[in-house]
Amino acid sequence: MDALALAHGQGGSETIELLRKVVFSRVTDNLKRVEGGVGIDKPDDGSLIPLPDGKFLVVSVDSYTVNPPFFPGGNIGSLAASGSINDVVMMGGRPIAMLDSIVAEEGLPLKTLEEIVDSLISVLEKEGVALIGGDFKVMPKGQLDRIVITTVGIGVAVYPIVDEPKPGDKIIVTDYIGDHGTVILMSQLGLGDVEEIAHGLLKSDSKPLTPLLPVFEEFAGYIHAARDPTRGGLAGVLNEWAQESGLIMVVRDEDIPVREPVKRYAEMLGVDPVYLASEGVAVLSVASEKADIVLERLVSSGFKNARIIGEVKQSEKYKSYVLSKTAVGGYRVIEPPRGVLVPRIC
Repeated sequence: MDALALAHGQGGSETIELLRKVVFSRVTDNLKRVEGGVGIDKPDDGSLIPLPDGKFLVVSVDSYTVNPPFFPGGNIGSLAASGSINDVVMMGGRPIAMLDSIVAEEGLPLKTLEEIVDSLISVLEKEGVALIGGDFKVMPKGQLDRIVITTVGIGVAVYPIVDEPKPGDKIIVTDYIGDHGTVILMSQLGLGDVEEIAHGLLKSDSKPLTPLLPVFEEFAGYIHAARDPTRGGLAGVLNEWAQESGLIMVVRDEDIPVREPVKRYAEMLGVDPVYLASEGVAVLSVASEKADIVLERLVSSGFKNARIIGEVKQSEKYKSYVLSKTAVGGYRVIEPPRGVLVPRIC
């Protein structure tokens, strides 16, 4: 690896390898977290800083570079706000504030900037999240492709969730997967006028996942891991869990919820939906004895397409695999995401 490639920013295997080489290996163990908390010692959606009252401050940071910046179901502004909120929620935190940093290209129409900022603020207002600071810069024309937004999400967790799947856990997804990645891929290929998109039947699923918080609080201690499958999709989440834990994630093809248009277009484009990003979905690893009732609570909380798709297993012989049982009864290996499936999706 002599130079960066697009694949290094896709959130898959290349990203993890790069971070280990360039960042993680250079930070001493005692500086990878605040004492008593969680930091880059355990890569997750955010970090935890212990507070004097026993709660935890949750902090996350993310950059958004989606292309195109406007897409069916939202734009880079609403995406940045929702994504920042969701990173806090996936740590068990209730979002309370956000900071943003916007870098725009010279020549970007002011009306475009206003529409993006209005969308970002609209999401924060609906969620009761304060915008407490930020930064704004303009780059010379040609040195940046339109606009990049970086956010810092801040929340407070009483019962934080640190990703530690356990043998026997059931794996739950809260909604259809791959909607956002499919819409962005089709837009990049000039297929954004197809009937499903034109009639609103297929759009980005970008939205805040704060309705999950009451479920997380009710079943504190039983939800062992939570992640939103953005870059790298469901395959990315499950492979990260498998690699970090040494366990095996076993899912069933027929139980993974995928909309018919997503299946059809993914097949046409030669992409497995498990690698496509979702921006309004959570993947949970839940203690088996509580999985059914957690599923019931999710459905009653508005996640009507939630379902159990598999379980976590342990093997002395095999470690860190993600397997999916096919319709004919065999198994296929779901490899970690590699390369560039959909550039600049979030």
